[in-house]
Amino acid sequence: MRCIFISIQSYIILQQNQPFKFHGLDHLRALAIILVFLSHYNLLSHHKPTWLEDVAKFGWTGVDLFFVLSGFLISSQLFAQIKQGQAISLKTFFLKRFFRIIPAYLVVVAIYFTIPFFREKKGLAELWRFLTFTQNFGLDLSKTKAFTHSWSLCVEEHFYLVLPILLILLQKLQGFKKAYWLLIILFLLGFATRIYSYEYFYEPVSQQQYTWPVWYQYIYYPTYNRLDGLITGVTIAAIYQFLPDFWSRLSKYSNSFLSTGLLLLTAAWFLCEDQMTFYASAFGFPLVSLGYGCLVIGAISSGNFLYKWNSRVTSFIATLSYAIYLTHKGVIHMTEEWLGKNEIDPHFMMLITMVSCTGFAMLLHWMIEKPFMKWRIRIVNRKSSLQGVEN
Repeated sequence: MRCIFISIQSYIILQQNQPFKFHGLDHLRALAIILVFLSHYNLLSHHKPTWLEDVAKFGWTGVDLFFVLSGFLISSQLFAQIKQGQAISLKTFFLKRFFRIIPAYLVVVAIYFTIPFFREKKGLAELWRFLTFTQNFGLDLSKTKAFTHSWSLCVEEHFYLVLPILLILLQKLQGFKKAYWLLIILFLLGFATRIYSYEYFYEPVSQQQYTWPVWYQYIYYPTYNRLDGLITGVTIAAIYQFLPDFWSRLSKYSNSFLSTGLLLLTAAWFLCEDQMTFYASAFGFPLVSLGYGCLVIGAISSGNFLYKWNSRVTSFIATLSYAIYLTHKGVIHMTEEWLGKNEIDPHFMMLITMVSCTGFAMLLHWMIEKPFMKWRIRIVNRKSSLQGVEN
């Protein structure tokens, strides 16, 4: 515990020297990983507090919050380049994404394949699915149960692949003025694909027993059914970057957006109480995404308390969120195996698991993420310098 506390202090000192960032998004990123942790702890732990199930049943939406945040942050960076008249470099973009995502991911994949004890459940997908980020297509939970949460990384990688290419095409075709139609069409297509998937894949077997894996396989996991959050984030980024006057007017109502977001999420809570109903499947995901989108608008508005509040705790959790996401299910499982036979208070057991998940994530962050991020900075800066010389 003392070592972890010292490491946290060291991290805070380093963070104080970092350039400006959206503190509000750190709060939301911390919220997202906490929701995901609670959801999976509820599923995996045999020593959970009695209150956890009611709270954790909405924890699955933490992934949707991650999608909204990714959609905003990634597209905002690319939009800023376009706004400044710069050409989008696919090589630079993919280099940045590679060094941010792949090293830690491959380490965790290696752990899953070489240390069976780390697997939270039996049944691991083929290695090629992890290496090609295609695990979220055809993922059958009745057979594959370990490291299934990597499905969301597949969705994000598909987004990273398509977005810059699409923006380059829009630049060449000078189609940015009408690009909002594309966002609307993609958002509406989400309804169409989920309704189709529900009616043709899930509904025919919905009255049978043990059909929930079918719902996850055809509705919950596929990329084309989970674009709502990413599109919401991209839309916010487009307004933020390209419509400054409109954004200035919107940001004046940041508290109203926070309240609206909470109301929408409350409505989604009740709508998705049974996720596998038709209305939850068709309308639940966009409702959740719009709710979190409103929270993001509030968090990046300069007059909002989330924007102004610089919390070292949420900044710390946000920095570790990716490492925690990758490893938390395996660490929950190992902690349960090691300590589960002892008579431990459920709340204390949960606290121990949270500390162990944080400690494991810190190791992954310090040993893998930080060194590769330093290499990324050197490579990208070197590439920029060479381009400057050539120009």
